[in-house]
Amino acid sequence: MRSSGLKSSKWAIFGVLACIYFLVYFHRTSPAVMADEFMKEFAVSALAVGILSSAYFYPYAILQIPVGVLSDLKGAKWTVMVFTCIAFFGILILVLAKNYEMAVFSRLLIGIGVAGVYVPTIKIVSVWFRQNEFATATGILFAIGNLGAILSAYPLALAVELFGWRLPFAFLAIITLFLIFLCFKVVKDAPRDFKEEKLRKDDLYLIVGNLSLWLIAISAMLRYGIVMGFQGLWGGPYLIDVYGLSKATAGTILMLVGIGTIVGALIFGRISDLIGLKKTILILGGIGFTITWLPLVVYISSLSIASICLISFFIGFFSSTGPVAYAIVKELFPLRMTGLSMSVVNVFPFFGAALFQTIMGYLMDSVGKIGSIYPVEAYNLSFEFCLLASVLSVICVLFVKEKSKEEQ
Repeated sequence: MRSSGLKSSKWAIFGVLACIYFLVYFHRTSPAVMADEFMKEFAVSALAVGILSSAYFYPYAILQIPVGVLSDLKGAKWTVMVFTCIAFFGILILVLAKNYEMAVFSRLLIGIGVAGVYVPTIKIVSVWFRQNEFATATGILFAIGNLGAILSAYPLALAVELFGWRLPFAFLAIITLFLIFLCFKVVKDAPRDFKEEKLRKDDLYLIVGNLSLWLIAISAMLRYGIVMGFQGLWGGPYLIDVYGLSKATAGTILMLVGIGTIVGALIFGRISDLIGLKKTILILGGIGFTITWLPLVVYISSLSIASICLISFFIGFFSSTGPVAYAIVKELFPLRMTGLSMSVVNVFPFFGAALFQTIMGYLMDSVGKIGSIYPVEAYNLSFEFCLLASVLSVICVLFVKEKSKEEQ
């Protein structure tokens, strides 16, 4: 694996998979700049749009363990290709959606499709990259994924204003089809000389009995739920309703969450590989995230635009410790269990995202609209809920036990 040929192969494989993961993030966060478009076109409430957006996350979460098992048993490349084909058909249905129900179904289908990308990609990365490269590689993967979140902010908002929301997604369908072809031609599950160990019947018991895995999973669920509640859906309406910003300006500010995530993922992933101290990095990231969220509760309607931009950046920055968390999980189990263990953890963030988007919409509807917009009190109630969840997320990490360097 140290030869230049294998090095170039693994980065080519990584590049194709990272491009597909880029689209996963784009779909995840795109409703934030289209929420008002959906409410107008389909004549539905905030709760209904929350359900529409969250329809992506429920199948994503439910399918993580089956996807992990498929990756370990049938091959990661096969898994990525089949599921990305499903996402392609979901995009086509969204482009053709004539009513709310059809849009929800398309979002559901997209969620099913993109569910089969991250875990098999991590499986392939764990095989092609060395132990001291894993967090760095996953950090780069997170960064590229968040470029998708950036594209789904201001650039998508601008495209929607110029062309409507259907044409950009038609173009996205073409790109998806091209990436499926590249996956078929370029991606390989493992080097030729790699001897893969198959899953054992008692491996599931190792996962069930590992408390640290469950604590990391719950912490990730809470933290990611907050981020997707803000960046993925309600941050855009908040900036438009409370501060009177245009859709394009709101999209630009939300884009800073993605930029912060990119910077943080690269930094935290690399530091983790260089010095270890993964649990410490997770705790510091969680504390920073909580402190960053506090002004959105205390000064919700009196922040300067510069302050909101800074807050958005640091929401992304301090929430980007995911590569470090996954590195801890990877080290808790044998390599044969990478797909399964990662998939178990990966269930929780997306249940969190679905729940937070829906619960925040419910809390906002409980206050109600004034005219055509939600008042400050509606956003304040949902943001207080997020602050409490952030504190609980940090508490979970405090009880995680990671392997020492000698045990790794």
